[in-house]
Amino acid sequence: MKESVAILCGGGPAPGINAVISSVSLVFLRSGYRVLGIHEGYKGLFADKPNIREIDFTFADDIHNQGGSALQMSRHKPKDEEFKTRIFTENNICLLVTIGGDDTASTANRISKFLKDHDVSIQNIHVPKTIDNDLPLPEGIPTFGYQSAKQEGVRIAQTIYEDARTSGNWFVVAAMGREAGHLAFGIGAASHFPMIVIPEMFNKVQVTFDRIIRLIISAIVKRKIEGVDYGVAIVSEGVFHFMDDKEIANSGINFTYDDHGHPELGNVSKAHIFNILLQQKLKELGIKVKSRPVELGYELRCVQPTAYDQMYCGLLGYGVKKLFDEGRTGCMVTASATGEISPLYLEDVEGPDGKIKPRLVDINGSKPKLVFEHGLQFIEPGDYEEAKAYLDNPQDYDFREILKW
Repeated sequence: MKESVAILCGGGPAPGINAVISSVSLVFLRSGYRVLGIHEGYKGLFADKPNIREIDFTFADDIHNQGGSALQMSRHKPKDEEFKTRIFTENNICLLVTIGGDDTASTANRISKFLKDHDVSIQNIHVPKTIDNDLPLPEGIPTFGYQSAKQEGVRIAQTIYEDARTSGNWFVVAAMGREAGHLAFGIGAASHFPMIVIPEMFNKVQVTFDRIIRLIISAIVKRKIEGVDYGVAIVSEGVFHFMDDKEIANSGINFTYDDHGHPELGNVSKAHIFNILLQQKLKELGIKVKSRPVELGYELRCVQPTAYDQMYCGLLGYGVKKLFDEGRTGCMVTASATGEISPLYLEDVEGPDGKIKPRLVDINGSKPKLVFEHGLQFIEPGDYEEAKAYLDNPQDYDFREILKW
């Protein structure tokens, strides 16, 4: 039996998945290997009857430029006792290629250790995928899918801004991001939004709804002073990951709760929450501003990849073959801006809990500093006198005072 390469996809979709599947498949088919696509991620990998798609040249060639994933995905996180060696031995698998984000990478790391402990000689290489851009790759290297999702986010964001101008309203946009604010920051900065709120900004104070709402109002009042009655603020959903359950429960929003008593944030629109709290505060202050919520998330995940991600994903796919030929395993494949392929070993980026540590926005980096210092619009000490027409205590709405910067 020929040696086989198995490919699976975990987590949620991201633009470029099919380009990775295609490039990995084509380069290994060319070298005489069988290529097996495993449906349903890790759930399928360890199922009693796994749904396997044998990938041929035609299939791999057809999917290259498509959005979504030709292999069905799953967020299933197998427990150690679910691990089996059977699928690897029965199909003569010599390489497992996992495509996914931090959870998929963490599980890949566990599987790599399991196989080694059970004397199953296969290599494991992970391809870092997430629109959140939060995997700890070398500085300046994005996760694939991020650039395409950001591009689509900017396209939508610019129509929202035009709607704000046309209707004389404000919009509150919430963007996906798990713990990190890369996507919200990238979309907001490219769209020149007057206010961007990401969790990394709260490096000196606690993340609270009150601070988030005051930051948005700071931009609203600043633009009123400038004679502009409309605008857009974008907030990363990552702020919720830095709030405790008490802060969320005390927001006044009606949440459903899981079996452990934690609010089920996935059941509600984050933009709706921010907008409701903003409207309540504006009414309390007597500031007449209409605002509307917009959620940016699922509509970004399955768009057709941009040229950047198509090229990048091709390099990552070819890079898997290069690392495989070098005997690398238990690593992520990385490709520099010049196409240099390097391994990033999972054990070097995992935390004490065995999970991959997320890459957050470097709030002290040159780009964020420029955007927050010069790109946003907010109340400063020089605005206090004029701001008193709207606020009794303008200092409480000073951007730097709110964040203690």
